[in-house]
Amino acid sequence: MRPRLALPFGVALFVACAACTDLSDYSTTGNQQYVGCVVGAGFVLSGVPTTEQMCLTFDATQLQTGPGTITTNDGLFSQTPLRPIPQVWNDPLSTLNFGEGRNKNLLYMAHPAGEAGAGGDITVVLSLMQSGGVEVRLLRGAPPLPGGSADASAPNVFAVFPLTLHHDGCARLSTAACAPDAQ
Repeated sequence: MRPRLALPFGVALFVACAACTDLSDYSTTGNQQYVGCVVGAGFVLSGVPTTEQMCLTFDATQLQTGPGTITTNDGLFSQTPLRPIPQVWNDPLSTLNFGEGRNKNLLYMAHPAGEAGAGGDITVVLSLMQSGGVEVRLLRGAPPLPGGSADASAPNVFAVFPLTLHHDGCARLSTAACAPDAQ
């Protein structure tokens, strides 16, 4: 009887581990950062300039406690911590899966610097891509409905940043790097 039980357990263990993905390869170390320009297409961009560039530091061992920081070239974020939402880890949102090519999608909050911070936190969706890069989505609010009034202190934000791993990436942030004619 024992050998019959061992085989299904072994098969189940193999299947369970095959579905696991080691996220440690996404961690930045030393002077590594993920850097990239915002996708400038108007249908996926609101509330940030088309010259926006982002830098991300990331520690995959701290997903639930503080996985890293984001910085943008316009000062919207300046080494701003990604804040975990504790309840998400006990909710089906922790298994959020959308689009192809993603190993894991994670939800965080970040508080913008300066006047933009008066509008409240921005939701950060971090996608760890199978290609080895990271895709970051920023979202806050929505445009007003027809006939409604807009909250000027919290303009809606929606932006997508495909990021790749670089050395000294945050030091390279500049508006010129993402200018439409520079790409």
